[in-house]
Amino acid sequence: MIAHLRGSVLSRKAGQVVIDCGGVGYLVNVTPDVYQLSFTQQELSLHIAHIIREDAQILFGFQSEDELEGFNLLCSVSGVGPKSAMSVLAHLGVDGIATAVATADDSMFKSVTGIGPKTAKLIVLSLTGKLVSLDSGSKRSGSSESSVIAALVGLGYQEKMAKSAVESALKSNPQSSESELLKLSLSNLSNGRK
Repeated sequence: MIAHLRGSVLSRKAGQVVIDCGGVGYLVNVTPDVYQLSFTQQELSLHIAHIIREDAQILFGFQSEDELEGFNLLCSVSGVGPKSAMSVLAHLGVDGIATAVATADDSMFKSVTGIGPKTAKLIVLSLTGKLVSLDSGSKRSGSSESSVIAALVGLGYQEKMAKSAVESALKSNPQSSESELLKLSLSNLSNGRK
């Protein structure tokens, strides 16, 4: 099994790059972020999901282990294939997936092309409790705060209220992970605290 590739970019076409590793070119399906990165970096280092089928071997490449784990978790859901998993990752990112699952918001998955209502619900049910490892290891940062604020705005809260709820949650628990921060912020909003 191929787990990691590092090499120079030989060529690229929509959603795919060919990476030269020791004289062998590997065709790797990548997210839009990695595809854009391939234009600015001569060498890529990717975590690989190696899918073996009866008629093909397909490689999917990711910048981080979190993305790879998110991809593998999505592929473990019945009815979600590698291409759909890539679409979800490209559309929502790991933080967006964790947020959607933590808030049981299947509408975020339904907004991805190729994911229907039943599959969206199944993703939320299947991944509940499995995404803890994706956000517990990461330390809270400004991007986590803005992700939580964006998630709250997506749920219908005004941005000003969302910001104060997140700030209040951070004061009470500064070391919280992104999903904990979201839960605390939702709790603050439902209690009417700002």
